[in-house]
Amino acid sequence: MKKIELLAPAGDLERLKVVLLYGADAVYVGGEKLSLRANATNFSLDELKEGCTFAHNLNKKVYLTTNIVFHDKDRIGMEEYIKAVIDTGIDAFIVSDLYLAKYIIDNYKNVEVHISTQDSITNKESAVFYRDLGASRVVLARELSREEIKEISAIPNLETEVFIHGAMCTCFSGRCALSNYVTNRDANRGGCAQVCRFAFDYNSEDKFTLATKDLNMAMYIKDLIEIGVSSLKVEGRMRSLYYLATVIGSYRFLIDSIYDGTLTSDKLLEYERRLDSVANRDTTSQYFNHEADLTDQYYTGRQEVSNQEYLGLIIGYDENMKSIVLKERNYFEVGDEVEIFTPHGDIYPYKIETIYNEDNEKIEVARHPEEILKLPFNRRLNDYSMIRLIRKGKNFSK
Repeated sequence: MKKIELLAPAGDLERLKVVLLYGADAVYVGGEKLSLRANATNFSLDELKEGCTFAHNLNKKVYLTTNIVFHDKDRIGMEEYIKAVIDTGIDAFIVSDLYLAKYIIDNYKNVEVHISTQDSITNKESAVFYRDLGASRVVLARELSREEIKEISAIPNLETEVFIHGAMCTCFSGRCALSNYVTNRDANRGGCAQVCRFAFDYNSEDKFTLATKDLNMAMYIKDLIEIGVSSLKVEGRMRSLYYLATVIGSYRFLIDSIYDGTLTSDKLLEYERRLDSVANRDTTSQYFNHEADLTDQYYTGRQEVSNQEYLGLIIGYDENMKSIVLKERNYFEVGDEVEIFTPHGDIYPYKIETIYNEDNEKIEVARHPEEILKLPFNRRLNDYSMIRLIRKGKNFSK
């Protein structure tokens, strides 16, 4: 049986490298045209080529999002752009427009076409239609139940991709008009203003929101594997390196442990806590087990707390001082108990007893983000290893 794919987002080249090193099988990115994340850095042709080379050297894949609502003006230069990005080595396009999907299917047999969640695929017949068009995969709407996902995943010769983690849209997948109406920024053209996160006046004392809680499917990965889903997708092309490393690393462990039969309930809870610790909103499983209701939604009193547990990115090793070199992200001090973790899943509990600044002077407190610091450690670590405070997660998904 083919192992399920773990698919990660990347808003730039560094994030692409991080998610692949932390265990993603494939990564989806936006190019300079036709992508829905206009606020992400997105990839130039040279960056796409470098990203594809990096991924392919690891036997992993790169998918390019071309999923805006397509207007006639978007056809200007489209054919040249499609050829140019194919020449960089991408493995698949994620497409929402029928014309664009058919154009790629008819003209380029060496790349796959995946139908975007923007097409709101919620039923079997729609999925069959796209398969017969020539698409190899459909990205299902996030509003489907377990049984609906299972039914569509049983369609022969068609892969299904399901979101498992990250932010949820308040409006139906691919059908948002709030941003356009309130701010004149079109969510379906890459300009989402996240109006669903706004706090609206309710009365003189209270605010009202439309926001959904985030999605977390850690408890149901085994179910998704068993019902035949092909790819598990994490949301978040504009998320931080630390968030992506933690989320992708956690799901990599869960997937591998399920396949080799070593996942225990204690380990599942541990990784559920770890996933929760990097979220700034509560999480639920949304539509998977029931029609989403008030327990999956915020209305009033919502608070989002910025994550402070990420302390730094390890960028080197000082052989003379036998110390790891890190770029600081958040405040820490002598006496803190932390974890050092690597892309290979190694975790080292560590008590900070000595901190050196860039001039090799001892300091008691690290309080300047981006400062270069050193911590005594007895071995060199892999690129993109990180350090975090040890603390318990705050919420659990249902």
